[in-house]
Amino acid sequence: MEKLNYPELIQKILTESFLGEDISPDTEVEAVFDTVRDRYLVVNLGWDAHKRVYGTTVHVDIKDGKFWVQQDCTDIGVADELLEAGVPETDIVLGFQSAYRRQFSGLAVG
Repeated sequence: MEKLNYPELIQKILTESFLGEDISPDTEVEAVFDTVRDRYLVVNLGWDAHKRVYGTTVHVDIKDGKFWVQQDCTDIGVADELLEAGVPETDIVLGFQSAYRRQFSGLAVG
């Protein structure tokens, strides 16, 4: 079986699954793709009345041929989306968990 194009796949997943309607008229959801260093983020930014809104919702790096999920503050779950797309469990690392806890995830440890 041909290996998936990981940079193309994560951009597709983040764009289709995590970018949609903006949170409010003054707050938007933005994709940040660094294809040179293989870093992919979804960021919320803007204003809620007089309070600044800024935060990373999803952050995924591709390192050594594996997806490293560094941040996932979604209900959908980027790791689940990757699995559904055909990425093997051995190529997904939950980087936001300690190395000790990763062994219980059913995914790659590192």
